[in-house]
Amino acid sequence: MTLRLITALMTGAAMLAACSEPEVILAGKRDSINSVLEADAAAAEQEIVNQARPFNAPKPVANANWAQGAGTPNTRTAHPALSSRPALAWSVAIGEGDAKRQRISTDPIVVDGVIYTMDAHATVTAVSTEGLALWQVNLTPQSENAGDAFGGGFAYGDGRLYVTTGYGVAYAMAPKTGEILWSQSVRGAGMSRPTYYDGLVYFVSSDATSWAIEANDGRIRWRIDSVSDVNNLTGSVGPSASEKFVLFGYGSGELQAAFRKGGLIYWNTSLTGGRKGRSVGIVEDLATSPMIVGNRVYAANGSGRFVALNLDDGERIWTSSQGVRGDVWVAGGSVFLINDIGQLVRVDANTGDVIWAVNLPGFLKQGPKKSKEIYAHHGPVLAGGQIVIASNDGLIRLFDPVSGALSASVAVPDGATTSPVVAGGVLYIVSSKGELHAFR
Repeated sequence: MTLRLITALMTGAAMLAACSEPEVILAGKRDSINSVLEADAAAAEQEIVNQARPFNAPKPVANANWAQGAGTPNTRTAHPALSSRPALAWSVAIGEGDAKRQRISTDPIVVDGVIYTMDAHATVTAVSTEGLALWQVNLTPQSENAGDAFGGGFAYGDGRLYVTTGYGVAYAMAPKTGEILWSQSVRGAGMSRPTYYDGLVYFVSSDATSWAIEANDGRIRWRIDSVSDVNNLTGSVGPSASEKFVLFGYGSGELQAAFRKGGLIYWNTSLTGGRKGRSVGIVEDLATSPMIVGNRVYAANGSGRFVALNLDDGERIWTSSQGVRGDVWVAGGSVFLINDIGQLVRVDANTGDVIWAVNLPGFLKQGPKKSKEIYAHHGPVLAGGQIVIASNDGLIRLFDPVSGALSASVAVPDGATTSPVVAGGVLYIVSSKGELHAFR
Protein backbone atom coordinates (compact mmCIF):
# COMPACT_ATOMS: atom_id res chain seq x y z
CA MET A 1 0.00 0.00 0.00
CA THR A 2 1.48 3.28 -1.07
CA LEU A 3 1.95 6.26 1.20
CA ARG A 4 -0.43 8.29 -0.99
CA LEU A 5 -3.21 5.69 -0.63
CA ILE A 6 -2.72 5.46 3.15
CA THR A 7 -2.93 9.23 3.44
CA ALA A 8 -6.13 9.29 1.37
CA LEU A 9 -7.74 6.57 3.51
CA MET A 10 -6.83 8.34 6.74
CA THR A 11 -8.23 11.63 5.42
CA GLY A 12 -11.48 9.91 4.40
CA ALA A 13 -11.79 8.24 7.79
CA ALA A 14 -11.31 11.56 9.54
CA MET A 15 -14.01 13.14 7.38
CA LEU A 16 -16.43 10.31 8.14
CA ALA A 17 -15.71 10.62 11.83
CA ALA A 18 -16.41 14.32 11.68
CA CYS A 19 -19.68 13.66 9.87
CA SER A 20 -20.73 11.17 12.54
CA GLU A 21 -20.35 13.68 15.35
CA PRO A 22 -23.68 14.76 16.85
CA GLU A 23 -24.98 18.19 15.90
CA VAL A 24 -24.31 20.76 18.58
CA ILE A 25 -27.56 22.50 19.48
CA LEU A 26 -26.94 25.83 21.10
CA ALA A 27 -28.83 26.56 24.27
CA GLY A 28 -31.26 29.44 24.41
CA LYS A 29 -34.67 30.64 23.33
CA ARG A 30 -35.74 30.24 19.69
CA ASP A 31 -37.45 33.30 18.24
CA SER A 32 -39.91 33.21 15.39
CA ILE A 33 -38.77 34.50 12.02
CA ASN A 34 -41.55 37.07 12.43
CA SER A 35 -40.16 38.36 15.72
CA VAL A 36 -38.74 41.58 14.25
CA LEU A 37 -41.99 42.56 12.58
CA GLU A 38 -44.03 41.47 15.60
CA ALA A 39 -41.79 43.51 17.89
CA ASP A 40 -42.26 46.57 15.70
CA ALA A 41 -46.02 46.14 15.71
CA ALA A 42 -46.09 45.47 19.46
CA ALA A 43 -44.02 48.57 20.16
CA ALA A 44 -46.32 50.63 17.98
CA GLU A 45 -49.38 49.24 19.78
CA GLN A 46 -47.89 50.10 23.17
CA GLU A 47 -47.45 53.70 22.08
CA ILE A 48 -50.89 53.96 20.46
CA VAL A 49 -54.18 53.90 22.33
CA ASN A 50 -56.79 53.36 19.64
CA GLN A 51 -59.70 55.79 19.74
CA ALA A 52 -63.09 55.66 18.06
CA ARG A 53 -63.02 59.37 17.29
CA PRO A 54 -65.86 60.91 15.23
CA PHE A 55 -65.05 61.37 11.57
CA ASN A 56 -66.50 64.30 9.65
CA ALA A 57 -66.47 62.77 6.20
CA PRO A 58 -67.18 65.03 3.25
CA LYS A 59 -70.36 64.23 1.36
CA PRO A 60 -69.91 61.37 -1.17
CA VAL A 61 -69.71 62.58 -4.76
CA ALA A 62 -70.67 60.56 -7.83
CA ASN A 63 -67.51 61.53 -9.70
CA ALA A 64 -67.39 60.69 -13.40
CA ASN A 65 -63.60 60.77 -13.73
CA TRP A 66 -60.41 59.74 -11.93
CA ALA A 67 -58.02 61.59 -14.22
CA GLN A 68 -54.66 61.24 -12.40
CA GLY A 69 -53.04 60.72 -9.02
CA ALA A 70 -54.81 62.10 -5.96
CA GLY A 71 -52.06 64.52 -4.90
CA THR A 72 -53.27 67.36 -7.11
CA PRO A 73 -56.36 69.01 -5.61
CA ASN A 74 -58.14 70.28 -8.73
CA THR A 75 -58.66 66.73 -10.07
CA ARG A 76 -59.14 64.91 -6.76
CA THR A 77 -62.47 63.69 -5.38
CA ALA A 78 -62.09 63.51 -1.60
CA HIS A 79 -64.96 61.04 -1.14
CA PRO A 80 -66.20 59.20 -4.25
CA ALA A 81 -69.55 57.42 -4.00
CA LEU A 82 -69.49 53.61 -3.80
CA SER A 83 -71.76 50.84 -2.57
CA SER A 84 -71.11 49.70 1.00
CA ARG A 85 -70.80 46.11 -0.31
CA PRO A 86 -69.38 46.27 -3.85
CA ALA A 87 -69.55 43.07 -5.88
CA LEU A 88 -67.57 41.93 -8.92
CA ALA A 89 -69.38 43.08 -12.07
CA TRP A 90 -66.95 42.08 -14.82
CA SER A 91 -63.32 41.29 -15.64
CA VAL A 92 -61.24 41.73 -18.78
CA ALA A 93 -57.65 40.82 -19.70
CA ILE A 94 -55.41 43.85 -20.31
CA GLY A 95 -52.08 42.12 -21.09
CA GLU A 96 -49.12 40.66 -19.22
CA GLY A 97 -49.32 40.27 -15.46
CA ASP A 98 -46.72 40.20 -12.71
CA ALA A 99 -43.63 38.02 -13.12
CA LYS A 100 -40.22 37.59 -11.51
CA ARG A 101 -38.57 40.34 -13.56
CA GLN A 102 -41.43 42.80 -13.97
CA ARG A 103 -44.77 43.72 -12.48
CA ILE A 104 -47.71 45.98 -13.06
CA SER A 105 -47.18 49.18 -11.09
CA THR A 106 -49.35 51.66 -13.00
CA ASP A 107 -52.68 52.57 -11.44
CA PRO A 108 -55.55 52.84 -13.92
CA ILE A 109 -57.38 56.10 -14.59
CA VAL A 110 -60.97 56.68 -15.69
CA VAL A 111 -62.06 59.47 -18.05
CA ASP A 112 -65.35 59.95 -19.93
CA GLY A 113 -66.47 56.36 -19.53
CA VAL A 114 -63.13 54.76 -20.48
CA ILE A 115 -60.64 53.02 -18.18
CA TYR A 116 -56.97 53.18 -19.19
CA THR A 117 -54.52 50.51 -17.98
CA MET A 118 -50.89 49.53 -18.54
CA ASP A 119 -49.61 45.96 -18.22
CA ALA A 120 -46.15 44.74 -17.18
CA HIS A 121 -44.88 45.00 -20.79
CA ALA A 122 -45.85 48.67 -21.38
CA THR A 123 -49.04 47.84 -23.27
CA VAL A 124 -51.75 50.48 -22.86
CA THR A 125 -55.34 49.25 -23.09
CA ALA A 126 -58.54 51.28 -23.21
CA VAL A 127 -61.60 49.53 -21.76
CA SER A 128 -65.22 50.68 -21.75
CA THR A 129 -67.25 50.78 -18.53
CA GLU A 130 -69.06 47.67 -19.86
CA GLY A 131 -65.78 45.74 -19.89
CA LEU A 132 -65.04 45.83 -23.63
CA ALA A 133 -61.49 46.42 -24.87
CA LEU A 134 -61.58 49.43 -27.22
CA TRP A 135 -57.95 49.64 -28.35
CA GLN A 136 -54.49 48.48 -27.33
CA VAL A 137 -51.04 49.95 -28.06
CA ASN A 138 -47.65 48.60 -26.99
CA LEU A 139 -45.15 51.35 -26.05
CA THR A 140 -42.00 49.22 -25.93
CA PRO A 141 -39.35 50.98 -28.08
CA GLN A 142 -38.16 49.03 -31.12
CA SER A 143 -34.64 48.93 -29.69
CA GLU A 144 -35.83 47.24 -26.48
CA ASN A 145 -37.29 43.87 -25.55
CA ALA A 146 -40.76 43.52 -24.09
CA GLY A 147 -40.60 43.40 -20.31
CA ASP A 148 -37.13 44.96 -20.03
CA ALA A 149 -38.61 47.87 -18.05
CA PHE A 150 -41.84 48.61 -16.24
CA GLY A 151 -43.41 51.48 -14.34
CA GLY A 152 -44.69 54.89 -15.29
CA GLY A 153 -48.26 56.08 -15.21
CA PHE A 154 -51.16 58.08 -16.63
CA ALA A 155 -52.61 61.56 -16.52
CA TYR A 156 -55.37 63.14 -18.55
CA GLY A 157 -55.93 66.75 -19.54
CA ASP A 158 -56.76 69.03 -22.45
CA GLY A 159 -58.28 66.13 -24.41
CA ARG A 160 -55.12 63.99 -24.33
CA LEU A 161 -53.91 60.91 -22.49
CA TYR A 162 -50.38 61.40 -21.13
CA VAL A 163 -48.28 58.31 -20.47
CA THR A 164 -44.84 57.74 -18.99
CA THR A 165 -43.04 54.40 -19.24
CA GLY A 166 -40.12 52.62 -17.64
CA TYR A 167 -38.14 53.12 -20.84
CA GLY A 168 -37.73 56.84 -20.18
CA VAL A 169 -40.20 58.03 -22.80
CA ALA A 170 -43.28 60.21 -22.30
CA TYR A 171 -46.20 60.15 -24.74
CA ALA A 172 -49.39 61.99 -25.56
CA MET A 173 -52.07 59.71 -27.02
CA ALA A 174 -55.49 60.24 -28.55
CA PRO A 175 -57.93 58.88 -25.95
CA LYS A 176 -60.40 57.47 -28.49
CA THR A 177 -57.94 55.70 -30.80
CA GLY A 178 -54.61 55.30 -29.00
CA GLU A 179 -52.80 57.24 -31.74
CA ILE A 180 -49.47 58.62 -30.52
CA LEU A 181 -49.62 62.41 -30.88
CA TRP A 182 -46.08 63.10 -29.66
CA SER A 183 -43.29 61.46 -27.69
CA GLN A 184 -40.42 62.87 -25.66
CA SER A 185 -37.40 60.80 -24.62
CA VAL A 186 -35.59 61.91 -21.46
CA ARG A 187 -32.40 60.87 -19.71
CA GLY A 188 -32.44 57.65 -17.72
CA ALA A 189 -34.76 54.67 -17.65
CA GLY A 190 -37.71 54.66 -15.32
CA MET A 191 -40.12 57.50 -14.68
CA SER A 192 -42.70 58.60 -12.17
CA ARG A 193 -46.32 58.84 -13.14
CA PRO A 194 -47.12 62.17 -14.85
CA THR A 195 -49.22 65.04 -13.55
CA TYR A 196 -51.14 67.43 -15.79
CA TYR A 197 -51.94 71.02 -14.83
CA ASP A 198 -52.97 73.89 -17.10
CA GLY A 199 -51.10 73.00 -20.28
CA LEU A 200 -48.02 71.38 -18.72
CA VAL A 201 -47.12 67.76 -17.93
CA TYR A 202 -44.75 67.09 -15.02
CA PHE A 203 -42.78 63.98 -14.08
CA VAL A 204 -39.48 62.82 -12.55
CA SER A 205 -37.01 60.54 -14.33
CA SER A 206 -34.89 57.95 -12.54
CA ASP A 207 -31.79 60.16 -12.62
CA ALA A 208 -33.57 62.63 -10.30
CA THR A 209 -34.37 65.12 -13.03
CA SER A 210 -37.74 66.86 -12.92
CA TRP A 211 -39.39 67.79 -16.20
CA ALA A 212 -42.09 70.19 -17.36
CA ILE A 213 -43.33 69.32 -20.86
CA GLU A 214 -45.66 71.33 -23.08
CA ALA A 215 -48.88 69.33 -23.24
CA ASN A 216 -49.75 70.32 -26.80
CA ASP A 217 -46.52 69.36 -28.58
CA GLY A 218 -44.19 67.58 -26.12
CA ARG A 219 -41.50 70.24 -26.10
CA ILE A 220 -39.49 70.74 -22.91
CA ARG A 221 -40.54 73.89 -21.04
CA TRP A 222 -37.94 73.47 -18.25
CA ARG A 223 -36.13 70.89 -16.15
CA ILE A 224 -34.48 70.70 -12.73
CA ASP A 225 -31.46 68.47 -12.01
CA SER A 226 -31.47 67.14 -8.46
CA VAL A 227 -29.12 64.82 -6.56
CA SER A 228 -29.38 61.29 -7.92
CA ASP A 229 -29.79 58.38 -5.52
CA VAL A 230 -29.95 54.61 -6.01
CA ASN A 231 -32.48 54.10 -3.19
CA ASN A 232 -35.58 54.40 -5.33
CA LEU A 233 -38.78 52.53 -4.56
CA THR A 234 -40.82 51.30 -7.51
CA GLY A 235 -44.42 52.40 -7.43
CA SER A 236 -47.07 54.64 -8.87
CA VAL A 237 -46.15 57.98 -7.33
CA GLY A 238 -45.44 61.30 -8.97
CA PRO A 239 -45.47 65.10 -8.70
CA SER A 240 -48.40 67.14 -7.39
CA ALA A 241 -49.39 70.60 -8.55
CA SER A 242 -51.27 73.66 -7.36
CA GLU A 243 -51.93 76.90 -9.21
CA LYS A 244 -48.59 78.32 -8.02
CA PHE A 245 -46.28 75.36 -7.31
CA VAL A 246 -45.36 71.90 -8.50
CA LEU A 247 -43.90 69.51 -5.91
CA PHE A 248 -41.35 66.80 -6.71
CA GLY A 249 -40.04 63.97 -4.54
CA TYR A 250 -36.69 62.20 -5.04
CA GLY A 251 -34.88 59.02 -4.03
CA SER A 252 -32.59 61.03 -1.75
CA GLY A 253 -35.57 61.96 0.44
CA GLU A 254 -35.68 65.52 -0.87
CA LEU A 255 -39.02 67.24 -1.40
CA GLN A 256 -38.87 70.25 -3.68
CA ALA A 257 -41.35 73.01 -4.53
CA ALA A 258 -40.82 74.92 -7.77
CA PHE A 259 -42.83 77.63 -9.45
CA ARG A 260 -45.09 75.64 -11.72
CA LYS A 261 -44.70 77.74 -14.87
CA GLY A 262 -41.06 78.82 -14.70
CA GLY A 263 -39.33 76.00 -12.80
CA LEU A 264 -37.53 78.21 -10.27
CA ILE A 265 -37.02 76.31 -7.00
CA TYR A 266 -38.78 78.14 -4.17
CA TRP A 267 -38.16 75.80 -1.23
CA ASN A 268 -36.95 72.32 -0.49
CA THR A 269 -36.76 70.06 2.53
CA SER A 270 -35.39 66.62 3.30
CA LEU A 271 -37.24 63.72 4.89
CA THR A 272 -34.50 61.72 6.57
CA GLY A 273 -34.56 59.06 9.26
CA GLY A 274 -36.28 55.73 9.63
CA ARG A 275 -37.59 53.11 11.98
CA LYS A 276 -34.75 51.44 13.89
CA GLY A 277 -33.92 47.78 13.35
CA ARG A 278 -35.29 47.45 9.81
CA SER A 279 -33.20 47.23 6.66
CA VAL A 280 -35.68 49.38 4.74
CA GLY A 281 -34.73 52.18 7.11
CA ILE A 282 -31.81 53.05 4.83
CA VAL A 283 -34.19 53.75 1.92
CA GLU A 284 -35.26 57.37 2.26
CA ASP A 285 -37.03 57.66 -1.08
CA LEU A 286 -40.30 59.58 -0.92
CA ALA A 287 -42.83 56.76 -1.06
CA THR A 288 -45.89 58.98 -1.55
CA SER A 289 -46.96 61.60 -4.00
CA PRO A 290 -47.04 64.89 -2.08
CA MET A 291 -50.67 65.43 -1.05
CA ILE A 292 -51.74 69.08 -1.36
CA VAL A 293 -54.74 69.96 0.79
CA GLY A 294 -55.48 73.67 1.12
CA ASN A 295 -52.29 75.34 2.30
CA ARG A 296 -50.71 72.12 3.55
CA VAL A 297 -48.60 69.39 2.03
CA TYR A 298 -48.46 65.84 3.40
CA ALA A 299 -45.49 63.68 2.39
CA ALA A 300 -43.55 60.67 3.69
CA ASN A 301 -40.60 58.44 3.01
CA GLY A 302 -40.84 54.67 3.15
CA SER A 303 -38.77 54.13 6.25
CA GLY A 304 -40.23 56.19 9.08
CA ARG A 305 -40.84 59.89 8.45
CA PHE A 306 -44.24 61.44 7.72
CA VAL A 307 -44.62 65.22 7.73
CA ALA A 308 -47.08 68.04 7.26
CA LEU A 309 -45.63 71.19 5.70
CA ASN A 310 -46.77 74.69 4.90
CA LEU A 311 -47.20 74.89 1.14
CA ASP A 312 -46.09 78.52 0.97
CA ASP A 313 -42.65 78.13 2.54
CA GLY A 314 -42.02 74.44 3.33
CA GLU A 315 -42.04 75.05 7.08
CA ARG A 316 -42.64 71.82 8.98
CA ILE A 317 -45.87 71.77 11.00
CA TRP A 318 -45.49 68.31 12.51
CA THR A 319 -43.54 65.08 12.12
CA SER A 320 -44.76 61.53 12.73
CA SER A 321 -42.56 58.43 12.97
CA GLN A 322 -44.47 56.58 10.30
CA GLY A 323 -43.03 55.29 7.07
CA VAL A 324 -45.65 55.08 4.35
CA ARG A 325 -46.38 52.64 1.55
CA GLY A 326 -48.22 54.32 -1.32
CA ASP A 327 -50.23 57.50 -1.31
CA VAL A 328 -51.98 58.85 1.77
CA TRP A 329 -55.64 59.90 1.79
CA VAL A 330 -56.72 63.14 3.47
CA ALA A 331 -60.36 63.82 4.33
CA GLY A 332 -62.47 65.09 7.23
CA GLY A 333 -59.51 66.32 9.28
CA SER A 334 -57.76 62.93 9.17
CA VAL A 335 -55.02 61.29 7.14
CA PHE A 336 -55.27 57.58 6.34
CA LEU A 337 -52.18 55.61 5.34
CA ILE A 338 -50.54 52.20 5.20
CA ASN A 339 -47.33 52.38 7.20
CA ASP A 340 -43.99 50.63 6.86
CA ILE A 341 -44.83 47.88 9.37
CA GLY A 342 -48.04 46.82 7.67
CA GLN A 343 -50.64 48.80 9.59
CA LEU A 344 -53.58 50.85 8.42
CA VAL A 345 -53.30 54.09 10.37
CA ARG A 346 -55.55 57.09 10.95
CA VAL A 347 -53.67 60.28 11.86
CA ASP A 348 -55.00 63.63 13.04
CA ALA A 349 -54.31 65.97 10.11
CA ASN A 350 -53.80 68.97 12.39
CA THR A 351 -51.39 67.46 14.95
CA GLY A 352 -49.92 64.28 13.46
CA ASP A 353 -51.17 62.25 16.44
CA VAL A 354 -52.19 58.67 15.68
CA ILE A 355 -55.89 58.12 16.34
CA TRP A 356 -55.86 54.39 15.65
CA ALA A 357 -53.72 51.74 13.97
CA VAL A 358 -54.80 48.24 12.93
CA ASN A 359 -52.53 45.43 11.80
CA LEU A 360 -52.83 44.15 8.24
CA PRO A 361 -51.74 40.63 7.18
CA GLY A 362 -47.95 40.25 7.05
CA PHE A 363 -46.46 37.26 5.22
CA LEU A 364 -48.10 35.36 2.38
CA LYS A 365 -46.01 32.26 3.12
CA GLN A 366 -44.94 31.37 6.65
CA GLY A 367 -42.93 28.52 8.05
CA PRO A 368 -40.99 27.68 11.20
CA LYS A 369 -37.66 28.36 9.48
CA LYS A 370 -38.50 30.68 6.62
CA SER A 371 -41.13 33.26 5.77
CA LYS A 372 -41.27 35.14 2.52
CA GLU A 373 -43.46 37.14 0.14
CA ILE A 374 -44.78 39.95 2.29
CA TYR A 375 -48.34 41.01 1.51
CA ALA A 376 -48.68 44.02 -0.76
CA HIS A 377 -51.47 46.38 0.30
CA HIS A 378 -52.68 49.10 -2.07
CA GLY A 379 -54.57 52.22 -1.07
CA PRO A 380 -56.10 53.58 1.05
CA VAL A 381 -59.06 55.32 -0.58
CA LEU A 382 -62.09 56.78 1.17
CA ALA A 383 -65.12 55.65 -0.87
CA GLY A 384 -68.72 55.04 0.09
CA GLY A 385 -68.05 56.01 3.70
CA GLN A 386 -65.36 53.35 4.17
CA ILE A 387 -61.59 53.07 3.89
CA VAL A 388 -60.80 50.74 1.00
CA ILE A 389 -57.61 48.70 0.72
CA ALA A 390 -56.85 46.15 -2.00
CA SER A 391 -54.28 43.42 -1.33
CA ASN A 392 -52.47 40.75 -3.28
CA ASP A 393 -53.85 38.02 -1.01
CA GLY A 394 -57.08 38.15 -3.00
CA LEU A 395 -59.17 40.50 -0.88
CA ILE A 396 -60.49 44.03 -0.89
CA ARG A 397 -60.90 45.10 2.73
CA LEU A 398 -63.25 47.85 3.87
CA PHE A 399 -62.68 49.54 7.22
CA ASP A 400 -64.74 51.84 9.41
CA PRO A 401 -62.97 55.23 9.36
CA VAL A 402 -64.21 56.02 12.88
CA SER A 403 -62.70 53.03 14.70
CA GLY A 404 -60.60 51.15 12.15
CA ALA A 405 -62.76 48.04 12.52
CA LEU A 406 -62.97 45.72 9.51
CA SER A 407 -66.50 46.09 8.14
CA ALA A 408 -66.40 43.88 5.04
CA SER A 409 -64.16 42.06 2.59
CA VAL A 410 -64.60 41.24 -1.09
CA ALA A 411 -62.71 38.62 -3.10
CA VAL A 412 -60.40 39.81 -5.91
CA PRO A 413 -59.48 37.11 -8.44
CA ASP A 414 -55.66 36.65 -8.43
CA GLY A 415 -55.15 39.50 -5.94
CA ALA A 416 -54.65 43.21 -6.52
CA THR A 417 -51.46 44.71 -7.94
CA THR A 418 -52.64 48.34 -8.20
CA SER A 419 -54.41 50.79 -5.94
CA PRO A 420 -58.19 50.99 -6.28
CA VAL A 421 -59.69 53.86 -8.24
CA VAL A 422 -63.36 54.83 -8.11
CA ALA A 423 -65.47 56.59 -10.75
CA GLY A 424 -69.16 56.45 -11.58
CA GLY A 425 -69.85 54.44 -8.44
CA VAL A 426 -67.57 51.62 -9.67
CA LEU A 427 -64.27 50.50 -8.14
CA TYR A 428 -61.54 49.36 -10.55
CA ILE A 429 -58.48 47.24 -9.74
CA VAL A 430 -55.87 45.47 -11.87
CA SER A 431 -54.90 41.98 -10.72
CA SER A 432 -51.48 40.36 -10.68
CA LYS A 433 -52.60 38.16 -13.57
CA GLY A 434 -53.15 41.20 -15.79
CA GLU A 435 -56.93 41.55 -15.58
CA LEU A 436 -59.01 44.65 -14.93
CA HIS A 437 -61.79 43.98 -12.41
CA ALA A 438 -64.83 46.22 -11.90
CA PHE A 439 -66.82 46.19 -8.64
CA ARG A 440 -70.16 47.95 -8.19
